[in-house]
Amino acid sequence: MKIVPLGGLGDIGRNMMAVEYDGEMVVVDAGVLFPDEGMPAGIDFAIPNFSYLRDNRHKLIAVVITHGHEDHIGALPYLLSEFDVPVYASRLTHGLITVKLRERGLLKDARLNVVEPHSPFNIGGFRCEFFRVCHSIPDAMGIALGTPLGHVVHTGDFKIDHTPADGKSTDFSVLSRLASEGVLLLMSDSTYAEVEGYTESEQVVGEALERAIGQASGRVMVATFASLISRVQQVTTAAIAHGRKVAVVGRSMMNNVNMAKSMGYLDIPEGTLVSLSEARKLPLEETVIIATGSQGEPTSALVRIANGEHPDIEIVPGDTVIISASPIPGNETLVSNTINNLFRQGASVLYSRVAMVHVHGHASREELKMMLSLAKPKFFVPVHGEYRHLFTHAALAQSMGVPPENTFVLEDGDVLELDGESGKVVDKINAGHVFVDGRRMWEGASRIHDERRRLARDGIVTAIVTLSERDNSLLKPPGLYSSGFLGLEESQDLFEKTSKVVAGSLEQDGARALGLDQVKARVTGTVSDFLFKETRRRPTVITVVERI
Repeated sequence: MKIVPLGGLGDIGRNMMAVEYDGEMVVVDAGVLFPDEGMPAGIDFAIPNFSYLRDNRHKLIAVVITHGHEDHIGALPYLLSEFDVPVYASRLTHGLITVKLRERGLLKDARLNVVEPHSPFNIGGFRCEFFRVCHSIPDAMGIALGTPLGHVVHTGDFKIDHTPADGKSTDFSVLSRLASEGVLLLMSDSTYAEVEGYTESEQVVGEALERAIGQASGRVMVATFASLISRVQQVTTAAIAHGRKVAVVGRSMMNNVNMAKSMGYLDIPEGTLVSLSEARKLPLEETVIIATGSQGEPTSALVRIANGEHPDIEIVPGDTVIISASPIPGNETLVSNTINNLFRQGASVLYSRVAMVHVHGHASREELKMMLSLAKPKFFVPVHGEYRHLFTHAALAQSMGVPPENTFVLEDGDVLELDGESGKVVDKINAGHVFVDGRRMWEGASRIHDERRRLARDGIVTAIVTLSERDNSLLKPPGLYSSGFLGLEESQDLFEKTSKVVAGSLEQDGARALGLDQVKARVTGTVSDFLFKETRRRPTVITVVERI
């Protein structure tokens, strides 16, 4: 058996794991990694590198999905546009995938299958069974892949919540049965492996949201993930209790809410949901707006509202904004900036540091111990987390009796080989980030990354040189303009000096004897060298030559 992580080990996101046995491969999840400060400007997100799947296309027989969050399903459109492979998911997850593929025009050819828990089925030589786990979204599943060597159990994202929002608890009976049949390998969520104790229940959030909405004197805006259906239910339930109507802002949020409502995952009485235009006609104290933007995404509704750039919504005195999410690692600054800007606009802001308006959906240490005790695995691989989370979870597993030689802290691209008795890492494959920027995609080594970083750091200077078409003589002093380099007052005197240096260089050596490309090279080099000498900075220089 081979276990090959293609994403999600070392990052919070981009989750994808390949499991191979007897010449067949099943992939668990296909998610995105949201941009952080370390990514080049303009990146939408990163997806797993599919190189290994391309090289082993003949082995790939299915994709199984644990739940419907973007970091687990967001890369499916890219995967399915390249690989004709069936996808298996729970009902709500299937609905979220359907919305996503329909938006991309890929639904017609997709082979999507709905799986119910407690209904084992065969995928090639694997015996696959989904079992319920609690997370911050309904219909989250752990997945067991049965093989002659034993079960491979992948928990997905989970916590042990005895009062979950949807009333469906983690299925301990299935885990106990799998353990009795023999769990060869447990792959378990490590996101909160450093946190002592137990994770709070989703019920706490529902109560806090109802209090916050009840106490708000004016309009309430709630920002959360578009796929966090259970949070939408809690917000609408609180709004109804206090006589408010609810408007949903953002295409992805609206599509998901409509889908979840039609499938019965949202219980919202008729007349509760109104359009934004209808909400604007109501008294502020009678409205709740649910929007995207909980991670400070630059184009999201909440960030545009915070920046005063939203075409239909602006903050007014008395508004309460609730950010019902914790920052994904790497997004802390973006979220902090959004909160600060909301305060500047005059809103009262509630977020996880100051109010219980969000609890995370991941198991803390005592719950991770419980999972290990229930599964009793022979081998253990921590998944879903940064390296320190994986390392801490592996140490926890060893304290629970998993032998150190049977515990593997892997990174993306490691190839772990297991037999019934032992395991070892036998290879390393290409599993780096693939960045998505609109319709363009490229791997991390692209020179575009370096160019964007350099532009962001040093700015651009444009030099415009006007020559005579008759004899190539300089007709007027070169003009210089900048963006992101120096302010207008600072640059004015410097650019006058630079213009004289460029003119002198061309006149001294005679632009008449130079070709167009030679003139551009001469000007670019002169400007770059002079500016570096004067400022110790080297902006990108673009030279434009006009002939009149």
